[in-house]
Amino acid sequence: MQYIPGFGNECASEDPRCPGALPEGQNNPQVCPYNLYAEQLSGSAFTCPRSTNKRSWLYRILPSVCHKPFESIDQGHVTHNWDEVDPDPNQLRWKPFEIPKASQKKVDFVSGLHTLCGAGDIRSNNGLAIHIFLCNTSMGNRCFYNSDGDFLIVPQKGKLLIYTEFGKMLVQPNEICVIQRGMRFSIDVFEENRGYILEVYGVHFELPDLGPIGANGLANPRDFLIPVAWYEDRQVPGGYTVINKYQGKLFAAKQNVSPFNVVAWHGNYTPYKYNLENFMVINSVAFDHADPSIFTVLTAKSVRPGVAVADFVIFPPRWGVADKTFRPPYYHRNCMSEFMGLIKGHYEAKQGEFLPGGGSLHSSMTPHGPDADCFEKASKAKLAPERIADGTMAFMFESSLSMAVTKWGLKSSSCLDENYYKCWEPLKSHFTPESRKPAGPN
Repeated sequence: MQYIPGFGNECASEDPRCPGALPEGQNNPQVCPYNLYAEQLSGSAFTCPRSTNKRSWLYRILPSVCHKPFESIDQGHVTHNWDEVDPDPNQLRWKPFEIPKASQKKVDFVSGLHTLCGAGDIRSNNGLAIHIFLCNTSMGNRCFYNSDGDFLIVPQKGKLLIYTEFGKMLVQPNEICVIQRGMRFSIDVFEENRGYILEVYGVHFELPDLGPIGANGLANPRDFLIPVAWYEDRQVPGGYTVINKYQGKLFAAKQNVSPFNVVAWHGNYTPYKYNLENFMVINSVAFDHADPSIFTVLTAKSVRPGVAVADFVIFPPRWGVADKTFRPPYYHRNCMSEFMGLIKGHYEAKQGEFLPGGGSLHSSMTPHGPDADCFEKASKAKLAPERIADGTMAFMFESSLSMAVTKWGLKSSSCLDENYYKCWEPLKSHFTPESRKPAGPN
């Protein structure tokens, strides 16, 4: 696999089998090199400021308009109906979501999509959804594109070979990729696969502003990778299916050729991937906690300054050195909604039943924090420098929107942990009204 490094760059790429496929000096010549078709893919309004204007030009064997009419297909477990069940403000935790066995039923990436929770409105381009994907077979002569928003894909089990109109990407656990709105892609798998998807409507992911951190740190732009042009000139008479998610519904259209027939492209609207091991961690080196926003990899901003539709936050291996401090995450009530997932290892504040491939949701203003065992151990621990989260990668999808959980998430997935609340029941009072001095090693 070859890639172009950089986040949001103006890039140009052509398949080496067709040198000079990119037109020189213009986007849309009367006749393109190699008699290709020119097609623009716009990811923003034409009149957006230059700094936020997103578009790419694709030079392809046949334009993407060459397909039969779209027809509605079975939704499966994909939904944007946030009123399926009554709201539930409780702390929610899910056991690892079960992957179907290939010997029992073939399930590809699209048929294995399950909407867990979300908020907002697709038609007004404001909101988000969180999906779980559970699949065991490749998509074959099927591709997918999303008219509603961007997909941030977090593999948890199994690697994904993703074919896109811009080229190919191999994405493994501990990596992420973003397939932006309107981009067609197909996924090959090599085993049973599971992962998480954050979908945002109407906005795109950006690198967070660094403020007082300065020019460097967190996710560095050079570590994001964009695929290079690769095409296939493959005939599939009446047998290639293009699946579209439009206004929350799924539709399918047939065509005679592979959609991955782009010989060259240029622009700044592309898919990309990122290895989470490259994240430069910022942390407290004196006392107390910095806010978890210091772990933000990507953000999808709202119209309110400093408030995100969604943030993608990770909790990578790092050193803990804060003095006179309760080091695990503190007890907290938040105006934001927090969905957490675990790619590998264990999460420091809940080392028991929060497992890779599962998740948790702490809704707006619902209290949460370390379980009783974690509190007791951390309160008595000797505060020496220590490695935190080695062999672990937990992440959070955080949103300013109040998310509703789907019927699949609460009931039919059969993965909801009904006993989650019990992890806090052993917490006991340590109040000493006769003495202000706390007990413990500090």
